[in-house]
Amino acid sequence: MSPAELDAVARKITIAFAAVGIIYVGALIAKLFTYTIAWVRPGRKLRKYGQWAVVTGATDGIGKAYCYEMAKQKLDVVVMGRTESKVKELCSALETKYGVKTLALVEDFSAADQAMFDRVAGALKGLDVGVLINNVGMSYPHAKYFTEVDSKLIDDLIRINIYTTTQMTKTVLPGMEARRRGAVVFIGSGSATVLPTDPLYGVYAGAKGYVEQFARALAVECKPRGVDVQLQAPLFVATKMAKIRKGSLTAPAPAVYARWGTGAIGYETVTTPYWVHTIMWGIISLMPLKLWDAIRMSQVRSIRKRALAKKGKKSS
Repeated sequence: MSPAELDAVARKITIAFAAVGIIYVGALIAKLFTYTIAWVRPGRKLRKYGQWAVVTGATDGIGKAYCYEMAKQKLDVVVMGRTESKVKELCSALETKYGVKTLALVEDFSAADQAMFDRVAGALKGLDVGVLINNVGMSYPHAKYFTEVDSKLIDDLIRINIYTTTQMTKTVLPGMEARRRGAVVFIGSGSATVLPTDPLYGVYAGAKGYVEQFARALAVECKPRGVDVQLQAPLFVATKMAKIRKGSLTAPAPAVYARWGTGAIGYETVTTPYWVHTIMWGIISLMPLKLWDAIRMSQVRSIRKRALAKKGKKSS
């Protein structure tokens, strides 16, 4: 090959790399623009979906915060939880503060079966349910290798994160489709949607991965029928389940997260609505997989080590 031909080939390669770079940078700019729009756009008026909101796992953390956000929007609220005193206390607080109606449903999702969902269907019969917040969920007590996860924990993770979420949707969705309006919101997890891998939390991440794919499929099915379906995938939020006591910039208080989450309803199918989590998602997506795996393994091993040490002190 002559020098002229080599020079021509080099120019073509340079142009090709430049084109790829321009496309990549353009995609990043477009994504950043989309994120910026999401942070400043107005939230939907949720009463357009219907009169009632149903919130599962409603007495603590994100679920409780969502109950307040729904009531702020002047939706009546069905409060679902397993502790009767907490359910009734929250119902009373919502009625007093916002003047909305509430319905207390006391059910233990860890013992969910078809009879329970038949009871729920009966209680909701005749209600104009416009919003379903599928919030109930559970994770590991602490990071564990899969071989350390006992059968009961596996059953509970699948039952609460997959079975109950699916059945609650099955209970509520037909009415929404009949009225041709409604919004179903799944509270997924960054463990499945944002993080490329989440070792030592594999069953939880896998269960939440099911929720994401279920939500994506339903969104396509339901959009022509007037129902918006969304998967929200938070990273850390200061809740009992996350074992974070105090909110911070990267792990917001439930009230902060729910405010951002409520503003996102009716927009993207899959989102992590809290703005800092969105930035974190972008950063993580750019990391080489091996680097991420090394960082995450270091984190979860540390979590496991501390948890085992704490258990050892309690038993001694």
